[in-house]
Order: sequence, then structure tokens, then C-alpha cells
Amino acid sequence: MTEDNVELEARLQEQEEFEPPESFVEQANVSDPEIYDEFDENWPECWEGAADLLEWYESYDQVLDDSDEPFYKWFTDGKLNASYNCVDRHIDEGRGDETAIEWVGEPTDEDNRTYTYAELQKEVNEFAAALRAQGVGEDDVVTIYMPMIPESPIAMLACARIGAPHSVVFAGFSADALATRMNAADSEYLVTCDGYYRRGDPLDHLDKANQGLSGVDHDTTTVVVERLRDGDGFDHDLDDDQHSYADLVSDHEGEEVEPVQRDAEDMLFLMYTSGTTGQPKGVKHTTGGYLAWAAWTSQAVLDIKPEDTYFCSADIGWITGHSYIVYGPLTLGTTSLMYEGTPDYPDRDRLWEIVEEYECDQLYTAPTAIRAFMKWGSQYPEKHDLSSLRLLGTVGEPINPRAWKWYYKHIGGEECPVVDTWWQTETGGMMVTTLPGVKKMKPGSAGPALPGVDVRIVDAEGEEVDAGNAGYLTVQKPWPGMLRTLYNNDDRFISEYWQAYSDPDSDNWVYFPEDGAKIDEDGYITVLGRVDDVINVSGHRLGTMEIESAIVGVEGVAEAAVVGGSHDVKGEAVYAYVITEDGYEENDELRSRIVEGVEDAIGPIARPEQVVFTPELPKTRSGKIMRRLLENIANGDELGDTSTLRNPEIVGDIEAKVSDD
Repeated sequence: MTEDNVELEARLQEQEEFEPPESFVEQANVSDPEIYDEFDENWPECWEGAADLLEWYESYDQVLDDSDEPFYKWFTDGKLNASYNCVDRHIDEGRGDETAIEWVGEPTDEDNRTYTYAELQKEVNEFAAALRAQGVGEDDVVTIYMPMIPESPIAMLACARIGAPHSVVFAGFSADALATRMNAADSEYLVTCDGYYRRGDPLDHLDKANQGLSGVDHDTTTVVVERLRDGDGFDHDLDDDQHSYADLVSDHEGEEVEPVQRDAEDMLFLMYTSGTTGQPKGVKHTTGGYLAWAAWTSQAVLDIKPEDTYFCSADIGWITGHSYIVYGPLTLGTTSLMYEGTPDYPDRDRLWEIVEEYECDQLYTAPTAIRAFMKWGSQYPEKHDLSSLRLLGTVGEPINPRAWKWYYKHIGGEECPVVDTWWQTETGGMMVTTLPGVKKMKPGSAGPALPGVDVRIVDAEGEEVDAGNAGYLTVQKPWPGMLRTLYNNDDRFISEYWQAYSDPDSDNWVYFPEDGAKIDEDGYITVLGRVDDVINVSGHRLGTMEIESAIVGVEGVAEAAVVGGSHDVKGEAVYAYVITEDGYEENDELRSRIVEGVEDAIGPIARPEQVVFTPELPKTRSGKIMRRLLENIANGDELGDTSTLRNPEIVGDIEAKVSDD
């Protein structure tokens, strides 16, 4: 490293605040600092600006209807269609020849596909017609179980076109997870694929989908996309209730489907997310408020413009892919780049190769990936011209200052603002982050709440904490992108999100996302992590009870406790503490079966980093497992007070076990 580079590294490490580059501010979609005061003074009518980013068949008569708290309604009586907003209107504006989706596949560039807005409209129409012909009607839930292939957003937009809510299940989830979600959503329709590629190898996806369908307790109709090439297939024969996507689209070639006019409060999609009870929660998002929120945050935070090529490396199976690969970018008429593969195949410069080749303007990725990039070394991005990048973003979990600065220097060349965004599946889009054309950046801190978003850090009594102190992150006012309820479970919606800091009989409803945070003197918020029993692995929320249930389901396991422990790459990893049944040995064979059981029940994302056998678990006198101590052991932290345990001696035994393993 040269002397100049050493000095630069030292300066970056010492610097705690960064101003956005003047060149960025001059062209930013949002650059007026007064926007915060304007939104506060004109709330909730301030969100008319978000609604103005959409095309409406019928205008709404009220921005916010809060007459039935906390079942808020946004843009009431407005009529629109999400598919029209993402596709047709850009063609009506004469932009049909411009690129909507750039798709980069694996394992060779031969798989890459480009869809103009006109081509996207054609295929969305044809598949919408095919779905209708299969019996899909308005308000029928269609499950989509596919990886990062173009047919995923095409299926989403086709569903939206005919008013059928979609429920996307992450392709890495297990057959059991698919069945659970289809049963919970009463979904009779599945769109899946024969397989896909990972690190150059074909994976059999249809076999897993079929296993899941065997656990669905009602009749289903399935559409199968042929992703694999000749010779890579697994010789699947489709059943009578299964249909080839290519054949269906061909049968409806050239057909046009008039977009269904949907009420702003009609459901656009369901997304199932892990909960603390072990049963996934069906988060319901609606058409008007969600789409306005995705579009407004894409424009204000990600600075997306129609002429951009925007690259989000998330998966469409998660909310980030919904909001910031499909709905937000396409509503704004930009080019959204999708990548099927991993960041290190065929080499560790794959992402930078893509950024250079497609001259990407923004990159939105996860801290997990950034930590991996750091580990691999700066020589990989240095091989490529990344000067097209104008903005960098992070999503999924907090990013530490060291990783932030590495990203800022080695990927952005100190010329790109970095937006560190906090939000959730339930919020629909970003809530806490800097506006890149307005606010300075503080590495490690997400930033202030967005304009018009009332986030406060409070103590156990609901009182705001002083600057520098930690507390609970709460949202004190509704926002357009918020979930409306949990599917078929209004009671759980209220109990999980709205009762922590409010009297159910009062008008003071407060949204509690179950994250801890601290706030500084400038109002910048640093998110500290979950305060419930959900583990955040690489930005993916996994319920501890769901994992524990999978472990206890393994023959020979009597009891299990799962916690999150620090991990250099994943941020948090799954650590499992297991008590065996009498007569079963604590050995590697059982350890392997436990790992396999978790992968089979949930998916590889939930794979335990370590399985620790123990004769007991640390429990209070009331029988509650003290997970805090298990987390401390996993992280190698000081244990603190153990006096409330009925079996304090076990803690030392578990520590010794972890050290031995």
C-alpha cells in the first residue's frame, strides 16, 4: 500500500461524517432541506406528492382515513392498477422501445435477456390472459415460487393486471415452507419453474415444488416455467393439473388484457414473514399506498430517474425485491437490472463486471455482501471501471462503520453518497435513512426518519429517550406503505404491532417494529437489532420457534433453543443448543441430522452455524429459557447476572462445550 493510500485509509477511519458530493446534490431528485419542515407542517396531505407519481383511473377523495385505528386507509376510493403503472403508461408516453428489465443469468452470458417496456407489456398481457384461462379471478391469491428469472416479475405484474394478489415464496425455502404458505393463503394457483442455476450447476426446483404441493390441503393448478436448457433438465413429466408456461403464453400470443381497476385499498400482494410464534405472518399490502410509497422512496432515496440503469442485488422472494426491483423502479420507468447468480461466480468480481458492462447508476445491496467483498479484497473492484455509479445503498441489517467506509471508498470512489436504509416487510419501503441530496452521512447510523415519518426512540414506558441513549424504535404516525393487517388475522395484527405502547381503547396508536435503537443529538438513528425472538441472517428474518420446531422434530432431540450470534459475513448466524433424548448419543451424526432437518423444514438460509449439545438449558425459576445468556455464550461476551436461574451451574458447562466445539 502506498503512503498516499495509508494516509487516505487513516483519514477515512477517523472521519465520522460525510457530506454528499456537490455534483450529486446538483442533480438529485430531492435536494431542498426544507422538505422535512414542509412535510411536518402539511401532514398527511404531504403524501399527495407520492400519489402524484402514479396514474389513477379515479382520483382519491381523502389522503388518510384514520377513523378505524389502527386499520388506516390511504387514498380512499381512488382507482388504479399496478401493472398499468409499471408498464403501460410508459408506452403511452412513447417510451416502449426503452429497456425495462435487463436480466443477467447464469452460467453464461448466452442466457442474458433484455425486455423493452413494449416487450414486457406483451408478455405480461399474454400471461395474464393465460392465468384467466386457468380460472384465476380477481382477489384469487396466486403463489409464485421462483428464483431470479424474468418470469418472476412478469408473473407478479400479470397477477396485478387481473386483480389477483400474488404471494411470492423465496425459492430457497423448503417444500414444507411452500405448503405452509399456500395453505395459509388459501392459494389454489402456483407459478414455479423446472429449475435454475447456482454457481453454474442446474438445480431441480420442480421436484421441491411438487413435494410442497403434496402438503397443500386443497386442489391446485400449477404453471411451470422452463428455465433449464436442453440436457440440463431433470426429465420432469407434468401432471394433469400442471401446465407449461411457454405453451400457455404461446396459446395466448398477442392477446391483450384490460387492466382491472383496483381500489387503492385492494390487496396487491401477500408476503409471509417469520413471527415469534413459529407460524409465518401473512403481511397484507394494498395497491395505492404501497405503490405510492415504493415509487416515492425509490425516487427520493435511491435517486432513480427514467434514464438510469439501476441494480438491486436482492431476491424478488423478499420485500426488497418487490419494492426495489419491481414496483418502485418500474413505476418510475427506469431500467431495473436483475441478476440470477451469486456475487462470486464464476469469480469474485462478478458484480463489478456487471456494473461496468451495464454502466449501472445505483447499486443497492446488503451489508452481508459488503463484508464478503471486504474479505475478498479491493483488487476485485479495482479491476473494473465503476465510475458510472452515482449512488450506493445498503439494506437488510445495520452496516458497521468499517464496512460502510470500505464501500464508500472502494466501490463509490468517495464520489457516491451511501444510503443506509432501515425498514421492514411490514413497512413496505424505507423509513429511516438519509436523503442523499440533503443530509450528511454518518457511517454506522441509518440516519434520521424520512420526511413525514414520525420515528421516536422510547423507553419501556413509552417516553422518548435522551440523545445518546438506547431504547425501542417506534413509529408514531401511519404512512402510506404500511401493512394493512395480517391475512385473516386482525387480532394478531393488533397484538404484534400496536399494543406495546398504547392503550387499545385510546387514540394514541403506536407502531412497534420490535427493534432496539439509539438516537444522537442530530436525530440520527442507529438500529441495534431485534428485541424479539427473530434472528436476522444476512438480512433475512427467521423465527426462532420455527427453527426450534424443526430441530425438535429430529429423532433423538428432546429440546432445543436457538439464538442469533455474531458472524463476520452474515451479521447474525443461527446457534442451536440441543438436549438429546435418553439413549441417543451426542455425536456428529446427530449433529448432521439436525442441520439437515432445519434445511428440509425451512431452507439452507436457516442452517445452524453451530449445534451445541447440552444436558440442560439455562432456565429461570418459572421455566423460561434465558436466551440472553445463550447469545452471550455464542458471542463470547460477559454473561452478567445469572442469579435468577434455577440452574446457574449449567452456564459454565455450556461455555466449556462451545469452547471444545
